[in-house]
Amino acid sequence: MPSLKKLLSDSVVYGLSSIVGRFLNYLLVPLYTYRIAASTGGYGVVTNIYAYTALALVVLTFGMETTFFYFSSREGADRRRVFSTALGAVGAVSALFALAVMLFTSPIATFLGYADHPDYIRTMSLVVALDAFQAILFARLRQEGRAWKFAGLKLGFILLSIGLNLFIFLVAPSIADHPAMRWYNPSDPVGYIFRINLLCTALVTLGFLPELRDFSLHLLDRHLLRRMLRYTWPLLLLGLVGILNQVADKILLPWLLPAGEGRVQLGMYGACVKIAMIMAMITQAFRYAYEPFVFGSSRDRQSKEAQATATKYFVMFTLLAFLVVMCYMDLFKHLISPDYWEALPAVPIVMAAEILMGVYFNLSFWYKLSGQTWWGAAMSAAGSVAMIVLNILLVPRMGYMACAWAGLAGYAVCVLLSYSIGQRRNPVPYPTATMLLYAALALALYALSRLSAPLALGWRLLIGTALIALYLGIAAYGERAALARILARLRHSRPTADTPQPTQSPKL
Repeated sequence: MPSLKKLLSDSVVYGLSSIVGRFLNYLLVPLYTYRIAASTGGYGVVTNIYAYTALALVVLTFGMETTFFYFSSREGADRRRVFSTALGAVGAVSALFALAVMLFTSPIATFLGYADHPDYIRTMSLVVALDAFQAILFARLRQEGRAWKFAGLKLGFILLSIGLNLFIFLVAPSIADHPAMRWYNPSDPVGYIFRINLLCTALVTLGFLPELRDFSLHLLDRHLLRRMLRYTWPLLLLGLVGILNQVADKILLPWLLPAGEGRVQLGMYGACVKIAMIMAMITQAFRYAYEPFVFGSSRDRQSKEAQATATKYFVMFTLLAFLVVMCYMDLFKHLISPDYWEALPAVPIVMAAEILMGVYFNLSFWYKLSGQTWWGAAMSAAGSVAMIVLNILLVPRMGYMACAWAGLAGYAVCVLLSYSIGQRRNPVPYPTATMLLYAALALALYALSRLSAPLALGWRLLIGTALIALYLGIAAYGERAALARILARLRHSRPTADTPQPTQSPKL
């Protein structure tokens, strides 16, 4: 059985591409917000179009990543045949999507409110098509345990993107008069953001040339594809309603408010939400390692205990991250321009919603392992409906704050449904009471941190540090038995003077 030690080591490596990588990518947030004024709504355009592309990516991959893992893990599975069938299906759908957008760019751009910039739509359609194709290739790396190449390609994309953005937003304006810079248009910073994304995505595709050698048209299996589609269509619905919980607010906000005001508010909300995305980084890094881990150990009797333990520590760690961001908000807020600080009150709500999203992911394996993926679609749909209804009702009154509260409510519905139904159909011994106690502790410490708001900056940071230390101390005391077992294992595995050492053969 894949061990928790393997899960931890893979999470660390995948974290290089998600946590460290996205932290580097945060360099772009101050760059964009300091160079694109909040009053122009330009960053709102970026947030809105990226929301549409996230939705399109789910459609184009149609749950085939998880389906690939499921069929590859079956006994006697021909993994190369499964890979070729999955990649061929996603590649064909993505190519047809890109072609359709190219043919109907004008009406699509007009409908979305970008009739003056159809190039935005064309560029991002190519980006999302390539991203969908790469999703199966990245899944292949995860399935083979090749975490380092996975991390290398992800980090390569981010570093190249940062370099090009720094050039466009910092260097290019100072040399705009040079004859070699005739191509540069300083009045369209949003367009450069999308074009840089396309260039970097295309270059990453070249990094998969060795993996593409394993793809063969002769291995495309229609019978296998039909079985995969039967398994994956509920995952498509699950993915759609799941991504709606993440991006529907960013799609709806410009529609529910006057056009100019909607994009300005979306820009401020989208910038502040970036601070909360540390939760998405942690969840993503955990997911990359956890999904193959659970599928690989599904036939082991101890897998349920491992799932319960992993979920508890996931909750504990994300609550720690919540406290760190909240207690040091006076520092984190400088990631964005002061023009956008108006939306900072939404950050703790969005972070709480991200924690619930991670818990929902942890609770999802009871229906994935049994093949009853339609349960996930139904539960996510319920959460999505709650979130969309609240947005429609509250955004005209509360603006972007309604988006934050609606997202939290949507994920709460998903978690409650998945836990209550899952514990009846395939119970896992989750330490629910313990996790709720840690959540209550984190919320109480957060409330205490808010009481220091009138104090000077130095005192606020000192009190925040003390509260974080208190959380860590209580958590360490509560987990002292588990920590003792870990330390005992480390002591027993450490060689001593009396321990016989293996004889090494002399090198010839």
